[in-house]
Amino acid sequence: MFSSTDTLWAEFLTQTIADFGCTTGTLHRLDPADRHLKLVAHQGIPDALMPIIQSIPVGKGIAGVAAERKEPVEMCNLQTDTSGVAKPGAKQTQVQGTLAVPVLDGERLCGTLGIGKLVPYDFTPEEKEKLLHIGHSISARLLPG
Repeated sequence: MFSSTDTLWAEFLTQTIADFGCTTGTLHRLDPADRHLKLVAHQGIPDALMPIIQSIPVGKGIAGVAAERKEPVEMCNLQTDTSGVAKPGAKQTQVQGTLAVPVLDGERLCGTLGIGKLVPYDFTPEEKEKLLHIGHSISARLLPG
């Protein structure tokens, strides 16, 4: 059963996705004990990927790389990307334009926020900054306990 916190995070993610004209999104919280990003909320993610995105090691996949670098990670077209950043299963989302940002409280990593479009898309510097700002605005509430 969902708690009221789960519902609030789902509503937050839904609004963020809509604000950017996207169709998919994820919000992860950093678990300092194992340095994995733990899924807090998601939208538009295929069921087959749920076991994979429940816990993402920092440094692995789009969200993990954004967390490791503490900077936005973007792909204009995930379906044709050959950088090796995205995990092979990520293509199952059908997402093309994708952006993941670290959720930071100052320099402290709290988690990641990711959004995606079903068309190729280059996010503007202003959009990247806006998503970083949104992430910063929730950073303290995303911390465990």
